[in-house]
Amino acid sequence: MESEKLTTKQAFARAADLCSKSEKSSPEMKKKLMEWGLDKYDAEAVVEELKQEKFIDDDRYVKAYVRDKFKIGKWGRIKIRYYCRQKGLPGDLIETGLKEIEEESYVKLLLQTMSQKAKSINSKNRFDRMARIIRFTQNRGFEPEYIHRHLNEVVKD
Repeated sequence: MESEKLTTKQAFARAADLCSKSEKSSPEMKKKLMEWGLDKYDAEAVVEELKQEKFIDDDRYVKAYVRDKFKIGKWGRIKIRYYCRQKGLPGDLIETGLKEIEEESYVKLLLQTMSQKAKSINSKNRFDRMARIIRFTQNRGFEPEYIHRHLNEVVKD
């Protein structure tokens, strides 16, 4: 089926099946449809039909993505925002999805991440430990102002 060109009806059925198994975004699905041999306009038409039939909902996708990356991946807002943009999602949807993260939960995850990292650092030098924790949490996508605000709660001596 890959070698011969799909009709839009076949592509819709195949895409609907794929979307019913896992959440997909419209840019992701458009790319997939074009990989299957549809031209740009047919792919856009199929994506619009998928949206109308509620197989694709970018708002729902962003919220699920943010929730999973925060709770399961333990990522900060910067990293989540970056990967959402890489997926071609609109900025307003990304910001709406990020607002779903409760401030208290966010700070709690940051403190937990910093504490776990602090336990794994053997260095006696306080500034070295702090630098390692800062680098680690920034790589996880936490904002520097949050990290610096709560760093002294983790690095005591």
